[in-house]
Amino acid sequence: AILIEAAHVRNTLRWDLSPDEFRSQTESLITRVKKFYDNVGSLNLDDVSVENTLETLAEAKLEYASSRHVLDFPQFVFPSKEIRSASTEADKTLADFDVEISMREDVFKRLTALQAKLQVDVSPEGKRFLDRLVTLGRRKGLHLSKEVQEQIKVTSKLISELCIEFNKNINEDNTSLVFSEHELGGLADSYLSGLERTADGRYKVTLEYPHYYPLMKRCHNPETRRKMETAFHSRCKEVNSTILEQLIQLRAKVSSLLGYSSHANYVLEINMARNACNVSDFLDTFYETLKPIGIKERKYILALKKRECLMRGQHFDGIINAWDLPYYMNQVEQCKFAVNKDKLIEYFPLHVVTEGLFSIYQELLGLTFSEVEHAHVWHHDVKLYSARDTDTGQEIGHFYLDLHPREGKYGHAACFGLQPGGRGPDGKRRLPVAAMVANFTKPRKNWPSLLQHHEVETYFHEFGHVMHEICSKFSGTLVETDFVEVPSQMLENWVWEKEPLRRMSRHYKDGSPIPEDLLDKLIASRVANTGLMNLRQVVLSKVDQTLHSSSFADTAQVFTKHYQDILGVPATPDTNMTASFSHLAGGYDGQYYSYLWSEVYSADIFFSRFKNEGIMNPKVGKEYRKVILETGGSVDGMVMLKSFLGRTPNQDAFFQCKGLTKSH
Repeated sequence: AILIEAAHVRNTLRWDLSPDEFRSQTESLITRVKKFYDNVGSLNLDDVSVENTLETLAEAKLEYASSRHVLDFPQFVFPSKEIRSASTEADKTLADFDVEISMREDVFKRLTALQAKLQVDVSPEGKRFLDRLVTLGRRKGLHLSKEVQEQIKVTSKLISELCIEFNKNINEDNTSLVFSEHELGGLADSYLSGLERTADGRYKVTLEYPHYYPLMKRCHNPETRRKMETAFHSRCKEVNSTILEQLIQLRAKVSSLLGYSSHANYVLEINMARNACNVSDFLDTFYETLKPIGIKERKYILALKKRECLMRGQHFDGIINAWDLPYYMNQVEQCKFAVNKDKLIEYFPLHVVTEGLFSIYQELLGLTFSEVEHAHVWHHDVKLYSARDTDTGQEIGHFYLDLHPREGKYGHAACFGLQPGGRGPDGKRRLPVAAMVANFTKPRKNWPSLLQHHEVETYFHEFGHVMHEICSKFSGTLVETDFVEVPSQMLENWVWEKEPLRRMSRHYKDGSPIPEDLLDKLIASRVANTGLMNLRQVVLSKVDQTLHSSSFADTAQVFTKHYQDILGVPATPDTNMTASFSHLAGGYDGQYYSYLWSEVYSADIFFSRFKNEGIMNPKVGKEYRKVILETGGSVDGMVMLKSFLGRTPNQDAFFQCKGLTKSH
């Protein structure tokens, strides 16, 4: 059975399309899906029913989502630039089509007719689906005049195109800098030996995560850090600053046509937060609580910097620069918490972390993972796994892991849903498929891929998204955007607990366990830099809210102002971090606050249930799978939370976990 099902998935997801096939399959998909909409749109208003309207549209959505990602996902991961371009083009065509089908006034009229007709005769999921479609129709202006609809349509298409362009520019950026060994003082041999050399023996450093972050944390030459930080926050500066500023104007225009005071208020209406005012209050309260801690942490960092400048005979300028932050925050962990990062990384080889992570997730959620042999993948580093329910043996989904950097590949860590679960028109269950994409250091001869602890945390987080995608019986990530991070954030807590940490660590040479004292210090260091790290999240959330609460903006200036006001650190002159802030063009516009907002709920879930009843308690794990993961987007986030917690959620655990006590 395994082989048959695995073959079935291999047949449904093909990764060997030629550029021409991208074009022809895109056209064929558009034709097939449009037919469903045409059928609904041509119904007599009196004849609409659940079967001919709602079920037809559900089928269309499933058909579309199942075929779309084979076309639009390769742009993020394929080794061939030609294929990445073909995928980007397909994505642009499909993004235009998204706008077209979301603005079918004829279909909208059939849906409102059905809504008026139906009082009781529909399942709760059916009613939620119908209400959602009508709400989305109204949010596209389908109840407004033809002229306004046309303006919205044209502008929305332009927005989609610019977003794709914005992210493509970031993914294709291959800037590198060259430094001498002296300029890279403080970096380990293992880091240097992984760098390309130039003809004159110097080192080539790229801006990919495994190059950038270790350098920023460890290099004790401030000039090298300054050059790197400047380059990192100047990626795509000219082209993407222009695109982002256009996006802000266009989003404001659409929101205003729809009768909203700002784009932020428009997107927030269907989130848990409801409006910009609530988000602003939430961020301000959090900021006030963090402010005194941030001041203390900056004072301590400045003292560290003064001491280091004296020791190294460097000029002390009396301020913390943007390129000093990662370096001295790393020192805080070493000085205050005595966490030896060089020692620690040796206990986290990637294969051991993967094995431990798999065993924790399998035990907790009642699942069994197995690798699919000879799977059809897009690069030889990629692996495909099958997930089954341990009790019934039923296969529930597949997931790919693509964990190492390559040129042209998506530069962050993320989970991509490739095929939604659900029943197809033939009544057969379609298996959900997801891919986790990350950029962990590649293994080299005699040197395995070793992870920093924060990368282990990232791995756990993104894998949480994978579980949400493949366990969901409905549409996993169609929950509110400010709830979507809850399931994965909640699972990050495991990387700060002893038992799970022991399971996913062994020394890469002799397989020995992490020494107890190193483990204790690591766990205690969770609150290291809590002020500055969380204030940075407040900065990004506020920048996003400010940009999307106005109808035009100077993005670099907005970032510089908030960085200085909230973090107390000047942004480096002539840089613009927002030009590579991919969230603003990747579905988090007006919603970056979601990361902090959903942490409130994930902390509450963890402390009140798992920490109380046992973090490896399979009873709580299975209930979590059933109530939170399987439910997907079929009920509101708040309903799920109340059901799992047995009460209304509160913020106490969030502040406690950050090492803060909430000021009343």
